[in-house]
Amino acid sequence: MYNFFVNTNQIENNKAKIFGQDAKHITSVLRLRKGDEIYISDKDTAIKYLSRIEIIQKDEVSCILLNEVDSTESKIQVTLFQGLPKSDKMEYIIQKSVELGVHEIVPVNMKNCIAKIKDEDKKLQRWQAISEAAAKQSKRNIIPQIARLQSIDDICNQVKNFDLVIVAYEDEKKTNIKQILSKYKKCEKIAIVVGPEGGISQKEIDILIASGAQMASLGKRILRTETAPLAMLSMIMYELEF
Repeated sequence: MYNFFVNTNQIENNKAKIFGQDAKHITSVLRLRKGDEIYISDKDTAIKYLSRIEIIQKDEVSCILLNEVDSTESKIQVTLFQGLPKSDKMEYIIQKSVELGVHEIVPVNMKNCIAKIKDEDKKLQRWQAISEAAAKQSKRNIIPQIARLQSIDDICNQVKNFDLVIVAYEDEKKTNIKQILSKYKKCEKIAIVVGPEGGISQKEIDILIASGAQMASLGKRILRTETAPLAMLSMIMYELEF
């Protein structure tokens, strides 16, 4: 069943209205009809409804809200701080991380980043659209936000806002992510930090450790920058959500 997002002001008297590109997608691409059922998620409240299409037009679709459905959101809010990768890897990371339940994604400019953002507003718009598409596909209750580019210092200033901050560090030999997660079974807000292709520099590692972040090995094999966050999200889901 298809999933669409609306704002609270689009819901009134137990009905929801879908406008713009989503309405065109329903009518012209999906070719849904009156009586068909879809999910509608309120962006502002994160409540999802089973809905039935009542009126269908080219630029507007009106639906009756039948009932609330169980949330697909995890009790654990995970923020991904991702070292800016090359090419279209960031798009892949966003898409798959949203499918795996990430709450927010923050691109980070690190010392070893090769990629540069020329037009940040345009890039963020593109990344946010990818997040929304992935949220629709995976039937999320929310659309994870893509933040503006930050620095290592910005991460350090936010460590106190999380119950746990885990840095994927290939040179960590003593502690793996499973050992860390086993000590934080009741945490609700986790941040994970992943470096770019060249890894996180030693100076950045030292700064993160000083701020309270914990270094973790992800296993015996070295993972690519686009693989590491997906592995970490999967491990967190397995250890703390199921």
